[in-house]
Amino acid sequence: MADQNIVIEAVEGKQGRAAFVDLGREFAARVEHSVPQIRSEQLELIDPDKNPFFGHASVQLFLAKRGGKPVGRIAAHIDRLALELPREQGMGTGTGMFGYFDAEDEAVAHALLAQAEEWLREQGMTRVIGPISLSIWEEPGLLVKGHDHSPMIMMGHDPAKYQAMIEGAGYSHAKSLLTYDLDISNPFPRIVQRIVQSGERNERIHVRQVDKSRWAEEIRTVLEILNDAWSTNWGFVPFTEAEIAYAAKKLKPVVRPELNMIAELDGRPVAFMVVLPDLNRVLKKVRGKLFPFGWFHLLRALRKPTGLDMRVPLMGVLKEFQSSRLASQLAFMMISKIRDSATGIHGSQRAEIGWILDDNKGMVAIADAIESSINREYVIYEKQL
Repeated sequence: MADQNIVIEAVEGKQGRAAFVDLGREFAARVEHSVPQIRSEQLELIDPDKNPFFGHASVQLFLAKRGGKPVGRIAAHIDRLALELPREQGMGTGTGMFGYFDAEDEAVAHALLAQAEEWLREQGMTRVIGPISLSIWEEPGLLVKGHDHSPMIMMGHDPAKYQAMIEGAGYSHAKSLLTYDLDISNPFPRIVQRIVQSGERNERIHVRQVDKSRWAEEIRTVLEILNDAWSTNWGFVPFTEAEIAYAAKKLKPVVRPELNMIAELDGRPVAFMVVLPDLNRVLKKVRGKLFPFGWFHLLRALRKPTGLDMRVPLMGVLKEFQSSRLASQLAFMMISKIRDSATGIHGSQRAEIGWILDDNKGMVAIADAIESSINREYVIYEKQL
């Protein structure tokens, strides 16, 4: 039976967005191992004037209140680029999404989900998937495994109770996204070392660092490979020109050239691997606040991320090579070079790879070959409207 004391309000304007973000921060602060993020960055992600995602999406934010007190939040959104994709890739015609889900209890959760579903129906949607907050490239999925440790940079962290809330509202499993934990303080298995050595003897292959003096060109190369490499993956939505420029601006301060590689075949870029130092450790220390001393710790970590763990959020090989042995060889070569830099220059001991789709056999095989193990699982749910 619905709780008649719950009122759902549409969020409007700058003040409304601030209240939406602040409520999410309050919920996150209650969750063990959660990492407080920078508030201004969170506000920017839901600002239509700043996040280029809004250039191809319609978004409505909602707050739930009980007795005038905020007790939950949700976003309902439609990505018009996702509507153009084949249904077998997870999106497609009639598919809307929900995200930024937080709820005090089951009654609030079901009221929020019902409101998001109603809004999506009014926009002509026949199916909803989520949580995806907001873009598939930001924070997709609900954490269902790995609550016992903090997330790495750009990964979500949800209370365990949300799983039952969402499933109790009639949602079923659509896809799992996995992250893999890797001890990089030890050498890779001999078979991987031999594959790397074989590639290094191949004069056609050249693995190089990203050149930040040509940053705009380099980021475009990376995202063009990504758009091709991931084009048939479940959940894939291509980057637009505006999003490429936005990503270039956002990534530049956190990218270390020695940790990010482009692989070339006969001088042509065919693969890449992006690795980011885990700044969440710094954000946890400063509690997500830049003032008065947060800036100092953050800038110091950006200049020299000594001892930080590393995360591999993105990698890709052009589709034309993905069924060949070359694809895994290039991946192992890039991983090997990055591992040497991470351990030798930065004193890192641990890395996390992902997210990886649970049915991406190629990437799962690579993760298994370097003896990494699943440490977190995120689930994207679906429901017919």
